[in-house]
Amino acid sequence: MPKPLPPVLQVRGLCFAYPGQMALFADWRVDLPAGLTLLDGDIGKTTLMRLLAGELAADAGELTLAGHRLAAEPLAYRQQCCWFDPRDPAWDAMTPEAMMAAQRALHPGLDLAAWQRHLTGFDLTPHLAKPMYALSTGSRRKAGLAAALATGAALTLLDEPCAGLDPPSLAYLARALNDAACAPARAMLLAGAQALEGLVVAAVIRLADRP
Repeated sequence: MPKPLPPVLQVRGLCFAYPGQMALFADWRVDLPAGLTLLDGDIGKTTLMRLLAGELAADAGELTLAGHRLAAEPLAYRQQCCWFDPRDPAWDAMTPEAMMAAQRALHPGLDLAAWQRHLTGFDLTPHLAKPMYALSTGSRRKAGLAAALATGAALTLLDEPCAGLDPPSLAYLARALNDAACAPARAMLLAGAQALEGLVVAAVIRLADRP
C-alpha cells in the first residue's frame, strides 16, 4: 500500500487579530494536502491567504511549506508560494508579459510553455502589449491567473479567481486547475470559486462565521 504523501503546507498555532478587533484566528491549525482545496466562510479568507503567503505577519504560529519554515527560511518559503493580487495598482503600468517576468524572478521554476498555453486558453494574446490599467477587469484577472498557474509553486493562493470571467474562461480555468492539481506536491487554495464546475476537490476548509 503506497505511503500517504505529507501535507504540502502545515500550519500550527496561527494567531492573528487586527488592532482593536477580536481575533480572526486563535491557535488555528491545518494540514493542506496536494490538489485543490476550497476555502469557505464569510470572514477572514483574504486575511488568511495573506498570512499564508507571509505578506501579513501573524501574531503567533508556525508555517511550513514544502519543508521550508517561514520564520527560518522566508525567501525559500515565498519562492514556493504564489500569491499576488492583479487588482493591485502596483501592476497598473505593467503589461501582462512584464507581470509574468516579475513572477518569474520570484518563482524561477515558472513554465514559459505553460504561460503561453494559458494565454491561449484565456484568449489573452491580443492584449499582451497593453498595460494592465487598460485591460478589462476580466482580462486583468485572466493575466494574473495565467501567471499564477504557470509558476509551478508548491502553494498557489487564488482569491476570487472567477471575478469578471466569461463562461469560456471559467470553463478553461476549471480544466487548468484540475490539470495543475495532478502534480503530486502542488496545492491550490481557492476562495470564491463557486462559479467553477467540475473541480476535483481534495479538501474543504470552512472558516468560522462571525456575527
